[in-house]
Order: sequence, then C-alpha cells, then structure tokens
Amino acid sequence: MQQDKVKVTLGGISASMLSCLWGRAQLSKDHSSLFYDAKAIELVEKIDYDFSASDVPPFVGIMLMFNLSGKVNRPEFCLGPIRAKQFDEKAKAYIAEHPRASVINIAAGLDTTFYRVDNGLIHWYDLDLPAVIDIRRQLLPEPDRVTYIAKSLLDPSWCKDITHTEDGVFMIAGGVLGWFDKSEVEQFFSMLADNFPDGEIVFDAMSRLDGGFRTWMDNFPPEQQDAMRAAWMEAMKEWWEKAPQDQKDKAITALKTPTKPKGTEWADIEAWWNQHSDEEMAEAFMTAFSPIPSGGDQWALEDANEITKWDNRITVIDQFPMSKNIPRESLSADMRRFMDYSDERGEWNIFHLRV
Repeated sequence: MQQDKVKVTLGGISASMLSCLWGRAQLSKDHSSLFYDAKAIELVEKIDYDFSASDVPPFVGIMLMFNLSGKVNRPEFCLGPIRAKQFDEKAKAYIAEHPRASVINIAAGLDTTFYRVDNGLIHWYDLDLPAVIDIRRQLLPEPDRVTYIAKSLLDPSWCKDITHTEDGVFMIAGGVLGWFDKSEVEQFFSMLADNFPDGEIVFDAMSRLDGGFRTWMDNFPPEQQDAMRAAWMEAMKEWWEKAPQDQKDKAITALKTPTKPKGTEWADIEAWWNQHSDEEMAEAFMTAFSPIPSGGDQWALEDANEITKWDNRITVIDQFPMSKNIPRESLSADMRRFMDYSDERGEWNIFHLRV
C-alpha cells in the first residue's frame, strides 16, 4: 500500500542511484535471462518516488538511446544493469579464489550486488555519504556480514573501518569516479594503495568527456535523428522545469557558448538552444546542465596505464569495453547499434586494477 512506501528525496549526484536501481529492476523484469536482480525489483516496490522523471539530467553523447522495449529513455536505465553484470562477474571470480574476502562497495547508493554474489562467507562493506546510508538503512537494514559506512570516499578514515582483510580485499566503484576531478581521483587511488596493498578494484569510466554525440547520431537515418533530437529536448525540458532556481542560475552562468539565454524560462532556453549545433550543445550540456560541479577538471580515462604513472604500486589486470561479451540477441536494434558503436570507439570501459 502507498502509505507503507518509503519517501525518498534526493537531488544532484545522489539521485542517480534511483535511476540505476530502476534500470536494474526493469532489465530484470523484461530480460531476466540477461540479468536478474530480485532485490532491485523488491526495492522499487518499496519506494515512493516517480522513477519516470529522474532529478539528474541525462548525459551528453549517450543520452539519446533506446531502451530495451524500443522507447527513448535515459542511458542509466540500460547501461547501469550492463555495468552491474560486468562487475558481478569480476566479483564472483575474486570471491571464488578468496571465499572469505572483504568486498567494499564504494558509493554504494542502493546497489544490491551483495545479494547477487554472496557466498555465505564474505564480509561486505557499503560506503556512501551519510544521507544516502540513512536511506539505505530504511530500505535495506544491514544483513549479517554487511557493514554500512557513512563517509565520503575521499575521507581516508573509512579505510580503518575495514576490519576483515585476511583473505583479500576487492573493491567496486560503479558510476562514481567520473564525478570527481583528476587530482581527487589520484588522491583516491593513492589512498587505496596505502591501505589495501594487493587489493583489487573494478570501476568504470568514460574515455572522453565529449561523448562523440554528432558522430554517433550519424549512424541513424535522418528521420530517426529528428525523433532523437526531439526526445533529447523533451528530457531536457522535463529536468529544467523541475530544477530549483539557483541550479538554473548556476547552469546559465557556467555556459561557455558565445551567447546565453535571455532568461531562465524554458521558452528562453529552447530559443537559445535552437541557435546552436549539436556539438555546441553537447559541450554546453556537459559544462553547465550536468550535475557534475562546474569549473572542475572532471575525470575521464582512456588507458588504465595512465593510473600506473600516478603510483607505481598500482598495476593493470584488465580493461575492456563496457558491453564486451554482453548478449545482444534480445535487445532492440537501436540498443545493439549503440552498444556496438560505443565499444568500437572505446567510449565507456571497465577497468580492473591491483593496488
């Protein structure tokens, strides 16, 4: 019943955890042979939240894709479960060799990986900001062998909260490091090497921040490009009309385009938007209309060996495109096209390192 549901109110980066949760639940319902997350389905039913309208604006370059039913939707609804499937395989392989390992889920949000990979022996730690952990405790009280840590991933004190390290440490960091700038990511990896020697981490990152939107759009027939642009505008309008005034003001101030909108009403944004090319708008979207803090040097990674140059204690185990070995037979033609295109260009990759 509605009154039994938990009201969740989050904005900015933290709100993305709800989109990721919804995506895992939807894929599980529609394509259970590809990926199944029973706990995600259960959680979605417990939350009082409009999953049809995320508080986080879609990302440039990968926003206009088609979901598994062929309808336009946001990418995290599709790519989040794909990332989860890849992480599951890595975690299961590590746990098979280290059955009593500690697994640390960094920026856990409402992730439910523990319930998919638990062998009955591992020690599990979910790390996230205090407000997120509070919501997690309401919806998912800590099971046996699971500890919640309410701290920032950049706060080194959380490393001392990991008390079971005798059979190895495996870390998962999904969809989070790209929110930080390069210096913060360097600090993060050095902190891991200081505290978890011989530990392993799996994470994802885009190889570039421009997203290659114009090039990807050229893969579609003209009439479909028009429909995708229209969907992009509709999603942007939906987000803009919900955004608080101070967020709108900051977004417009952060714009690097030669001109700026005359006002903050949607009609002003649309009129200004139509004066620019797709590539100009992709750049504007990433620098101003994204919840990534403006003015920073947000992090992208093309080659994992770049991290080994920061700290020679870190070694590369694996790097591969996000959708590698993901079965595509049940997916829509447009989703397959996007996955193939992204993988060929290496735009979004999975990285596996030893620290």
